[in-house]
Amino acid sequence: MSTVSAELAYFTPPSDGSRPFTTINADPATGQRARNWKNEEHTVEIENVRGKESDYTLDTAGFQYVTKPSKHSAFINDEDIRGEYYPESIELLEDITGASKVVLFDHTVRRHRPGDVETDETKRQPVDQVHVDQTPESATARVHRHLPVGEAEKLVKKRFQIINLWRPISHPAVDHPLALCDYRTVDAKKDLVPIALIYPDREGETYGVKFNPAHRWKYQRGMKPDEVVLIKCYDSAQGDNIARFTPHTGFKDPSAPQGAPLRQSIELRALVFYD
Repeated sequence: MSTVSAELAYFTPPSDGSRPFTTINADPATGQRARNWKNEEHTVEIENVRGKESDYTLDTAGFQYVTKPSKHSAFINDEDIRGEYYPESIELLEDITGASKVVLFDHTVRRHRPGDVETDETKRQPVDQVHVDQTPESATARVHRHLPVGEAEKLVKKRFQIINLWRPISHPAVDHPLALCDYRTVDAKKDLVPIALIYPDREGETYGVKFNPAHRWKYQRGMKPDEVVLIKCYDSAQGDNIARFTPHTGFKDPSAPQGAPLRQSIELRALVFYD
């Protein structure tokens, strides 16, 4: 099947014109994050690009599929993930991007548990919400947050990126795969709205994405644990023909067989620097 029709949750701004916000931590009782904006469901066509992966690169579409088995395969213990999976992932990112320096600043393991409440970081579920992880302001703040002052100031004067490395765990991601929007079909001036991300001790920022019928959505059906996708969340490059970011979301694939194993995945977040 080359395309599927699926519902995606797009952003709609608060009706009172106030600044949109989302709290990072869910209410332990409800599992819901406080926010002052709503979703708007739109049915879109999502193309399966299996066999045509080479048509999509980080600098053209904003994402790139790569086949690369990982030595680490358990993805249970955070310390083991940092000690074993981080070094091989840094190597992979350097190989693909040609970057001079890669700094991984965190990771999230997601396991789809229908009906479960997301009470803490160990119970993260797939995100069914079209979004972009970073704005230019939050991306720059990330560099300053994770690197020494003098080094950060030098690095942000050159090209830098934030790239997520997303991989299925244990079995193919048939249930709740990841959909990516081709950057070339996004109107960067009209489609994006900054959303304040409220942490207990600070503020971050992401982009909500408004519906645009021009958007073209892609996925790799049945993505396997030896397959990864690199998702560009930010790029400081100023060229008109360079993808700056990639809207993305989890979605319910109507073509997934009944009883398919529930999705498990890991995403790493990387600061990527160039000389």
